[in-house]
Amino acid sequence: MPKISHISAKDCMNQDAIQNLREALKHSPDNIHLRLILAETLQDGNQVDNAEQEFKAILARDPANTKAKTGLAKAYFGQKKYSAAIIILEELLGEGEKNSALHILLCKSFLKNNEIQKALEHYSNLLRVDPAAADEELDQHLRSSNHGPVDGIIESLEESFENLERPAINFDDVGGMAKAKEEIKIKIIQPLEHPDLYKKFGKKTGGGILFYGPPGCGKTHLARATAGQIKAGFISIGIHEVLDMWIGNSEKQLHELFELARRQNPCVLFFDEIDALGASRADMRHSGAKMLINQFLTEMDGVQSANDGILVLGATNAPWHLDPAFRRPGRFDRIIFIEPPDFDGRESILKILLQDKPVGQIDYATIAKQTPEFSGADLMALTDVAVEEKLRESFEKGDAQPIQNKDLLNALKKVKPSTREWFNTARNYALYANDSGLYDEILDYLKIKK
Repeated sequence: MPKISHISAKDCMNQDAIQNLREALKHSPDNIHLRLILAETLQDGNQVDNAEQEFKAILARDPANTKAKTGLAKAYFGQKKYSAAIIILEELLGEGEKNSALHILLCKSFLKNNEIQKALEHYSNLLRVDPAAADEELDQHLRSSNHGPVDGIIESLEESFENLERPAINFDDVGGMAKAKEEIKIKIIQPLEHPDLYKKFGKKTGGGILFYGPPGCGKTHLARATAGQIKAGFISIGIHEVLDMWIGNSEKQLHELFELARRQNPCVLFFDEIDALGASRADMRHSGAKMLINQFLTEMDGVQSANDGILVLGATNAPWHLDPAFRRPGRFDRIIFIEPPDFDGRESILKILLQDKPVGQIDYATIAKQTPEFSGADLMALTDVAVEEKLRESFEKGDAQPIQNKDLLNALKKVKPSTREWFNTARNYALYANDSGLYDEILDYLKIKK
């Protein structure tokens, strides 16, 4: 007997709907709404090849259509064209799409495409933002993967040590910050230059310094210059390289980071945005986060391994969120306020920013005087605007036109200081949550009497 094909009522309805939509599109081929319904109906009916063609037809007429891009990515995934799906999904998410389902699909595409580490990193980042987005399939595969998060981070770190950064810059390349440089010399440079003297007084070399202040004022640049000043290795740690969604792995990663630095003695370990790692334990609901802070404090204390020659620098824009335990002796016991550059500092930074560019007559003192509250990043933005205008002029005239004083003054009309918002917040902490006097320097900078 011939086999009887069982077609569900739903399948019949889908086929009828598809046929009706195709007929309608014959009369209105540019109707994007109708074609989108057809493409989604084809996809629901598991006709992914045909759905792909319809989504492409929509994008040919409307290249920015988000629904069509999403549908095409799903069609590619359904056809096992994972690389193509990844390209579209990364483009969508790069345009600011907030849909967690798209992030999950990208993670699965990475996984299917054998890009295990990318899947791990992206899934970790997603769950930190949206814990409710957890996916059973991803959990199962990524937990059991032989390329787990600990192995992956250690491998990448070991590779980085083959080309360990030894910064070529030093304090001469950092404009201003005289007070901060002096603090670093006392805490870091002199102990390394006079180790025998420090041993006689029972003082260890190494330790921790915390930089805090408005964004863009050169905290990272100063950390790198510190390593260059003492000819030490430099490891800049993004917080995503430590944090991990599975309890236990973050602590192992953190321990390995310190162990690698100990093997490269002297070495500067720089943790940017350290408040994300060291938020107050009292504010934390998850025991895993508290365990990670405890691990970090244990590493800084050198309980299991000596930290001589390991210099731990941290940077934060929000020191008021940092756990008080981080500020105990032997940890971040020196806290340095990195304020916006003063007059001399701004003048110095402007000269550094323009030193290799074609310049004419520039009154650096005048520009410095007119840029109070500007951070180093703001001054860079100022010079960038001036450079862009001179490039346009140079293209028109056929040769390089030097930057003049008036070009920087014109750029000043477009660039404003970005530090004001930070000081509005910092002022409240300095006035009302400053029992220890930690934020007195903020009040001094703002010229507010205590």
